[in-house]
Amino acid sequence: MNVLVTLNSNYLNQLVVMLTSLTQSNPEIHFIVYIAHTSMTEGDFKFINRQVDSENCTIVEMSIDDNLFHGAPITKRYPKEMYFRIFAAQFLPKSLDRILYLDPDIVVINPLSALYSIDFQENLFAAATDVYQPLEIINKVRLKMPKYSNYVNSGVMMLNLPMLRKYQKIQEVFDYIEEYRNRLIFPDQDVINGLYAGRIIIVDPKIYNLSERYWLIHNLKPKNKECKIDLDWIRRNTVIIHYCGKNKPWKGNYKGKLGTFYRSFEKHTLG
Repeated sequence: MNVLVTLNSNYLNQLVVMLTSLTQSNPEIHFIVYIAHTSMTEGDFKFINRQVDSENCTIVEMSIDDNLFHGAPITKRYPKEMYFRIFAAQFLPKSLDRILYLDPDIVVINPLSALYSIDFQENLFAAATDVYQPLEIINKVRLKMPKYSNYVNSGVMMLNLPMLRKYQKIQEVFDYIEEYRNRLIFPDQDVINGLYAGRIIIVDPKIYNLSERYWLIHNLKPKNKECKIDLDWIRRNTVIIHYCGKNKPWKGNYKGKLGTFYRSFEKHTLG
């Protein structure tokens, strides 16, 4: 399986926990993990390679050439790293036909095969929506998304690389950012939703992108009274847990229950 991550040196510890969870939860799979960056050092990659299971995981360094984003709108709020997810098809090997993008603040607790083998049906991405109405409606209005679409979280995405190479227009992305820059709250995520919302397969967030917030809201909704999910359900069914937002299990002020999964993998990496 091909996996893409983008980060800087500040997230090395979280990355190796994620990679440990990836290999331990998918022991029959060999992962090729492409790490896209602009500033990581040789020492950073030595640290990563010491931590990962080299029999099940090959690390591929991808130092991104600044010229790839020549002409891109870049500011302090919109650094060039925001383009890595959007333009992954432009710098990844042409031999790849699909790849799974994962944020480093994630753990994988069950097999990924069903997600990885998803039928794209001519779509560009597969991802989960993690917001409820009315925020969903607000996002659609804010970004002028189609009414039938859903706003997705870009922290977990399957990318259809051949279709992106064929249909993605780099200047169209730059133009969208210039037009909507005052509306972009989560820059690269907003761009993906604003430009490609009609070509994204929606997957179940309870399975493929479960956060503390989404879990809490799901269980509080009256219509889910008879189908609340607990930790046992999550252990059996959830594939990807995402510690998005400010509530992180590696911070001292963490509040939540999903951190138990992070800490179980952390013991095998940084202990």
